[in-house]
Amino acid sequence: MKAIRRDRDTSKKIKSLEELSEILAELRENNLTVVQCHGVFDLLHIGHIRHFEEARKLADIMVVTVTPDVFVDKGPHRPAFVQELRAEAIAALDCIDYVAVNKWPTATETIKLLQPNYYVKGSDYNDKEGDITGGIKKEEEAISSVKGKLVLTDNITFSSSGLINEHIPVFSDDVKIYLEKFSSQYDSVEVLKYLEGYKDLRILVIGETIIDEYQYCDAIGKSSKEPTLAMKVTATERFAGGILAVGNHVSNFSDNVGLISYLGMEKSQEEFVNKHVNPAINTEFVYKQLSPTIVKRRFVESYTAFKLLEIYEMNDQPLQEDKEQELCSILNNEIPNYDVVIVVDYGHGFLSPNAIKIICEKSSFLAINAQSNAANLGFHTISKYPTADYICVTENELKLDARDKEGDVKYVIKQLSDKMDCSHVMVTRSRLGCLSYSDKEGFIETPALADHVVDRIGAGDAFLSLTAPCVAQNAPMEIVGFIGNTAGANAVATVGNRNPIKRNSLLRHINSLLK
Repeated sequence: MKAIRRDRDTSKKIKSLEELSEILAELRENNLTVVQCHGVFDLLHIGHIRHFEEARKLADIMVVTVTPDVFVDKGPHRPAFVQELRAEAIAALDCIDYVAVNKWPTATETIKLLQPNYYVKGSDYNDKEGDITGGIKKEEEAISSVKGKLVLTDNITFSSSGLINEHIPVFSDDVKIYLEKFSSQYDSVEVLKYLEGYKDLRILVIGETIIDEYQYCDAIGKSSKEPTLAMKVTATERFAGGILAVGNHVSNFSDNVGLISYLGMEKSQEEFVNKHVNPAINTEFVYKQLSPTIVKRRFVESYTAFKLLEIYEMNDQPLQEDKEQELCSILNNEIPNYDVVIVVDYGHGFLSPNAIKIICEKSSFLAINAQSNAANLGFHTISKYPTADYICVTENELKLDARDKEGDVKYVIKQLSDKMDCSHVMVTRSRLGCLSYSDKEGFIETPALADHVVDRIGAGDAFLSLTAPCVAQNAPMEIVGFIGNTAGANAVATVGNRNPIKRNSLLRHINSLLK
């Protein structure tokens, strides 16, 4: 290797990818070799430094690319340090020549752009089959495509996530104690095997299609003639909500997902639905006469994200007789083809007593939520279903069903379990986390794992989507509660159903929490 005069000015080392690509092209023309390291490096530690120093020995020029904040899939509380600070910390090291913040989720495209002679990862990537994301295999293919070589360093290793969890905690002391206790009982392999087990399950989701529309507004003042707040719409977003959101969550984990729902014959929103539901899902829609597809329109103050008003565009009368018969025929034909049936009944006139009877009788494993909302409060509870294998409801929905506002939650759960002959019951409790019950394990409390709440809409659907197949695989309810609250933390960190829960993001988040 050639002796290189190195710039000690940290700011001059940090480049855009485009700038770095041009610089490296010039250096290669002078027969200089390049080594690249890549990662999050959320907390720079001695393991990283030794990794860089070992990589430094391989080539004339040492570059490090940093995962951008938007692609740090280790939970809503990460990264602890923004990308600019992470890049600055790395650039301060003498052994580093250049640093750039990546613009893709992985280094695959970056390797092809920079064309290093060596791409270096740590010894924890020795087990390529154990890489839950499959990223290291793609990166190895990328470095081979530019005639480079993958090298794994062999030095002392630490976990940034573990150090951050221990020394820069974002959770309360109670949650920290819970995570320490949970991780001493279950490692990530034992937890993740139930999410990996999704792939082999055939899962059917049933419920109403709902379009969630957010109208963002700025207050412009009071009406001059009426005591009315005047708002100006500044932007609009629409999301696939209701059972579409559940289907999208589940289809990121299972390769065989079916969906049964209805669309309105008037204002069907069919083009939007087809565009926003995962094309891998096998959909069956009944078309409801004299009805639009349900749109729940929320007017949101732009600055605070405070919801001012909701307007429901729907016909919540029951299906007409011929359409109910069509639905029952679909249920009879489709349900026997699936291992797990997830019903999210929003109480908007889709599922009749006949349909419910078929669902309960035909399902091999039945998970249910009967949602209470503004349109059905007091008229729609979980006990309209005679039985289930897994019930997932909010504490308010539980007490509404029991007509017991002040009763002990555990007593009410046991009553519901006995009444519906249901062996597994989960009650979500917002900031209190969740309380689970099974006839074999009794009651288990799991604290909330969300450190930042943007929007609660859709969190319950995400929770049910991720936990029902785990219960179907006989996962311990302590693991079920942990997975559910992790999924819930991901869901409340974004607006509505803007993004479904992604497999790799959830796996990384779980790994991060358990380190």
